[in-house]
Amino acid sequence: MADVKIEQKKVAIEHIEIHSTRGFDDVTSRLESAIPALDPAIFAALSSGDQERVDKLLGQTPLFIFLKLEHGTILKIAGQQRKAMQYEIGNPFTATKMTRYRLGGSLYAPLRVTLYENEVGGSTFAYDQPSSLFGQFGDERVDAVARVLDEKLKAALLRAAE
Repeated sequence: MADVKIEQKKVAIEHIEIHSTRGFDDVTSRLESAIPALDPAIFAALSSGDQERVDKLLGQTPLFIFLKLEHGTILKIAGQQRKAMQYEIGNPFTATKMTRYRLGGSLYAPLRVTLYENEVGGSTFAYDQPSSLFGQFGDERVDAVARVLDEKLKAALLRAAE
């Protein structure tokens, strides 16, 4: 029989919301124009060791959309119709700058960002600040990368919301 150990700790997370008077569809379009979808071919290139192809696919792009899920649609279960999209946003290269030191950080890479139509007809981005998520690992090498990620993510979301 295997030994099993459970560790549990509380962590402080800084939650951020960016509110915009722009409509949901407009902000969605602006976000998806500014942050490209990650080309799934990157995983095949990584698997085959084709570093040249990986470099070409990543280029100098700071952030990618890994995945998007329509959360608004599932609210139909509760009899509601809302506009809400959940995104996983990040960069594989940036993620490995952290997870090479603390593999548990892969729980937060890529990052989750939600965009929803707010009660006044505008849009709201909601996310947890990367440095607060990764800060729980207590590793300055990870923290330094996360602080840069704080700024990159905030700047991209503000550009979409403004």
